[in-house]
Order: sequence, then structure tokens, then C-alpha cells
Amino acid sequence: MEFITALPWAELALWAGALLLIAAGFAGMVLPALPGPPLLLGGLFLAAWAEDFTPVGTGTLVVLSLLCVLALVLDFVAGALGAKRYGASGAAVTGALVGAVVGIFLGPLGLLIGPFAGAMLGELATGRPWQQAGRAGVGATLGMLLGIVAKVVIGIVM
Repeated sequence: MEFITALPWAELALWAGALLLIAAGFAGMVLPALPGPPLLLGGLFLAAWAEDFTPVGTGTLVVLSLLCVLALVLDFVAGALGAKRYGASGAAVTGALVGAVVGIFLGPLGLLIGPFAGAMLGELATGRPWQQAGRAGVGATLGMLLGIVAKVVIGIVM
């Protein structure tokens, strides 16, 4: 690796790539179209590489990787946990998870509507009334928003 950073342009290219990935990673913490935590991790890895892994070693990179995985998991389960907190059934929790995954492909609005619609449909499928289904949908949406806040906090920690 020292050979690559010994080239005059290589260190500059690594830092430019690192800054680009870090910026994209932070944008991806709130924008569903970008995988924020992996982009941020990639940028931090490139920054460590630019410094020949001197200030940031293997242990730090492992911790950063674990934080990245935690942020990704929170991203997918936050809506389901919010629905559960509002007394949703297991079908609504499953619906919120499926809605979150489908919502990713529908852009920012889909990320908010997906868990809401999934939780509602799950509740309605079990024969629960509209009012309870709506409460589950609200819980799923609030959970998703709290998940985004948690991802931003984890990104800052990273």
C-alpha cells in the first residue's frame, strides 16, 4: 500500500475520494436513495489508507464497520419497532418491514409511506379496525423517522 501512496497524485486522489464518499455518506443518512453508512465507511477507509493506516488501525476500522452494520440494521427495523410500540400486531410489524424495503425503491416519499402502508395493510389483514391500523401506520412512520435520527447520530460518531 505504501507504493500507491508514494505516487505524487495518489494521496490527493485518496483524499478526494474520501471526502466525496464521506459527503455522500452523510447525505445518504437522510436520503433513502443513497446507502449512507456504507458510503461513509468507505470514505473513512480511504482517509485511513491515505494516511497509511497510521492514526487509524485495524481496531478502529472494525469498530467503524460494526457501527455501519448497526446503522443499516436500524434503518430496516426502526419502522417495525415503532409499529410494535404503538401496539401493532405481528402482521403489522412484518408489513412495516416489507413496506420499508419496498419504499426504498420509491424514493424519499416511498420511505415514509412504505412502512406506514405496510403496517396498515398488516393490521387490516388481521381484521383490525381502520383506527387501529392507522395507529400502527403512524407508529411505523415515527419509528422510521427515529431510525433516520439514529443513523445520523451513528454517522457523527463514526
